[in-house]
Amino acid sequence: MNRPIRSYVLRQGRTTPAQARALEQLFPKYGLAFSNEKISSSRKLVLEIGSGMGESTIEIAKAHPEADVIAVEVHGPGVGSLLNRIEAEQLANVRVVRHDAVEVLSHMIADGSLAAIHLFFPDPWPKKRHHKRRLVQPAFAALAARKLAPGGALHAATDWPDYAEQMAEILSKEPLLQPAASGFAAMPRTKFEARGRRLGHPIQELFFRRKP
Repeated sequence: MNRPIRSYVLRQGRTTPAQARALEQLFPKYGLAFSNEKISSSRKLVLEIGSGMGESTIEIAKAHPEADVIAVEVHGPGVGSLLNRIEAEQLANVRVVRHDAVEVLSHMIADGSLAAIHLFFPDPWPKKRHHKRRLVQPAFAALAARKLAPGGALHAATDWPDYAEQMAEILSKEPLLQPAASGFAAMPRTKFEARGRRLGHPIQELFFRRKP
């Protein structure tokens, strides 16, 4: 069997003692183990792919208490940081899945169930020979569109112009999606955006919605 191309590399970043404690003590409270069981909610369901340290996750969850936010992240330090933020804010509407986002979408998210998918500053894999590792490919666009409810929003952001062009082209060709003027929520300021601006990179946001 061919190994699937991953859009990420598990880096050996330093996990702080606080993050390690959160992974051990708070994940049972706020985490969801990867499984083939679909996540169900009677409220709006929002999926954030690559939640990083959790800044945007927390801000959107606080701004939209009517929604349940599922944050997907593979890197331990980020998951630990987010768990600590959830605990500090005492948020009841955030859950974290530490697993590959494509597999989470495929196995844990029912078709037509998401009010929004957020993809803020995914790894740009800037070298041309690595572009095949970029998350947004036609197969991903089709999968994401299928998981959105009619009218549901796909909101992406990047500070790499060629990746923005690639995403726009791929998402525009997905039959279930159509361009939109806005998304489910305003994108909060994060360290990724700040770094992009510091480097002089233009921040580009893309909005698409599932067709009715």
